[in-house]
Amino acid sequence: MPHPSRSALRGALALSCALPILPWGSALAQQTARPFADAPAGAAATLDEISVSATGVPTPTAQVGSSVTVLTAAQLEQQQRRTVPDALQQVPGLNVVQTGGPGGQTSVFIRGANSNHTKVLIDGIDATDPSNPNGSFDFGQLLTEDLSRIEVLRGPQSGLYGSDAIGGVISFTTRRGEGPARIVAKVEGGSFGTFNQYGRIAGAESGFDYAVSVSHLRAAATPVTPLELVRPGRPIYPNFYDNETVSARFGYQFTDTFRVNSITRFIQSKLRFSNDDYSPFPQLGVGEFRNQADVQQIFTRNEAEWTPLPGFHNVVAVNYSNLFNRQFQDIYNPLATPADSNALGERLRTEYRGDYALSPGNLVLFGAQRDEERLFTNNPNGVITARNGNTAGYGEMQVTPFDGAFLVANLRHDANDAFGPATTYRVAPSYILPGTATRLKGSVGTGFKAPTLNQLFVTVPAFGQVGNPNLRPEESFGYDAGFEQPFGARILAGATYFANDFRNLIQGTFDPVNFTFTNVNIGRAETYGAEAFLAVQLTDTLSGRIDYTNTVSKDEVAGRELLRRPRHKGSATAIWTPMPGLTVSGTVIVLGSFVDGARDASFSRIRNPGFAIVNLAASYEVSEAVSVFGRIDNLFDQRYENPTGFLGPGLAVYGGVRLTSF
Repeated sequence: MPHPSRSALRGALALSCALPILPWGSALAQQTARPFADAPAGAAATLDEISVSATGVPTPTAQVGSSVTVLTAAQLEQQQRRTVPDALQQVPGLNVVQTGGPGGQTSVFIRGANSNHTKVLIDGIDATDPSNPNGSFDFGQLLTEDLSRIEVLRGPQSGLYGSDAIGGVISFTTRRGEGPARIVAKVEGGSFGTFNQYGRIAGAESGFDYAVSVSHLRAAATPVTPLELVRPGRPIYPNFYDNETVSARFGYQFTDTFRVNSITRFIQSKLRFSNDDYSPFPQLGVGEFRNQADVQQIFTRNEAEWTPLPGFHNVVAVNYSNLFNRQFQDIYNPLATPADSNALGERLRTEYRGDYALSPGNLVLFGAQRDEERLFTNNPNGVITARNGNTAGYGEMQVTPFDGAFLVANLRHDANDAFGPATTYRVAPSYILPGTATRLKGSVGTGFKAPTLNQLFVTVPAFGQVGNPNLRPEESFGYDAGFEQPFGARILAGATYFANDFRNLIQGTFDPVNFTFTNVNIGRAETYGAEAFLAVQLTDTLSGRIDYTNTVSKDEVAGRELLRRPRHKGSATAIWTPMPGLTVSGTVIVLGSFVDGARDASFSRIRNPGFAIVNLAASYEVSEAVSVFGRIDNLFDQRYENPTGFLGPGLAVYGGVRLTSF
């Protein structure tokens, strides 16, 4: 098989040039952030926050009952979070699990759901890898420099988003060019052999807007393997990671009613990591088997927007994603010939979406999608290909029955080429009590997760793997209910109770007679708990926020706690502007104990004690064109493992300079 990167990149760029358009989530860049998390000095508490992921169109969160957290570019910059896994650590309801430092395999568990129960969108593009065996998304490859915001929508959302949105949706939106041409350059260095660079040029003129950015992150020596897991006298290799991300976004406003735009994102990374010898008669041990993983990913979206009548908005779009992964084993063994295996996942989506404003506060949204996905793998056991398709239609109503009351309802029907139909829904009411400004909110809905191409069709006799084309989708039913209460103009508090029930979960079973394993729908699980927050604008220059999540999870078949779902999680953020140009931020992440599996493949369940880490960041604007910044991660050098058997980064110090043209 020829290497796909260059041909795929050429194809993506050709597709981008063929139909430039406005991105599906472009309105995100124009919205505000969640109260106080990145509030400027003097900002007051407000319920006029905007969410796009909750409804598909920009909607004040006071009008939807869904639980959503928004992280803006300003907040990411203030806290100097360079990777998406680091940024998501503070979000309530999430457990972010990363195998070591930057570039390590990263999974996200939302409200106790499985890591492959999260719908991931990049500028409206479904970013999951069709070649991934269980369909989970690796957040470890995403950098934050070009993002305008991140939205995390919790609870079943298949009524709008279809497959994968059992636990929730995480949506990333890149920055759009605005105003006069502007160039930004940044360089940063620090611990673990870190050397990062970033450059961006963006602007808008005569109806044409553009934004092109290049990010390079390099962490050359991040310790990952705990000392006690390595045999005496054996080498311990740190992780090496190098990531180059190119993001381009162009658009043109032809008339007042017609606009086109195009988005392309290219990621190329290399990770050298210490793997384990799981053979029946291991010669090596934990963390001594040196591998290399090369990743190349292309995401592109092209769409046209047309508003023929006031309030009637139409979008036609084509999305394409190409995700290529190559693994080299035992790269430091001079007596071995490194065997490589590669996997390629592709997805092509064509879609239409329309929304019509019937009257202020009353809107209908409708759309249709067609997905085609394919996998190609090539390894010492041979070449494997598989493909599948899905057609879907959906509708949404937003209504305001009376003053202060809002209701959002979704209904979606998917017809999968492999397993047939699936119908899902969501209802999310919200009501603001007169006089007290108390906001009551809630949602109830269903979700489903389609079996992956690997689970359905891939049979590998050498491994005893047998595909099961009779698999059904995994399903969920979930609800939440809560409130938000302002206290004056500077304090906002809230709490939400949630519960989820999962059925037909896909799990592997072993046939001792034929020595084969296959996947079947036998799993059941439930999760429930509560999320609470308190946001305070203490003074005109100091704001803070505290979040707490309690999650109870249970495997209903085995009757025990699910792995990697901590019962308690807390986070606190504070931003201080003691003088003009100087901004100081602090973040505390606390994770309670949780059950995990042992890294040595003994299949034993062990109790991880949890951890607490403190991060500090500061920046100072020397002039309008020059600013300096620095941060300290894991201030108290906390030793922690999440997952168990992989060290989290210890005390680290970074610093750099940012140059801006005007």
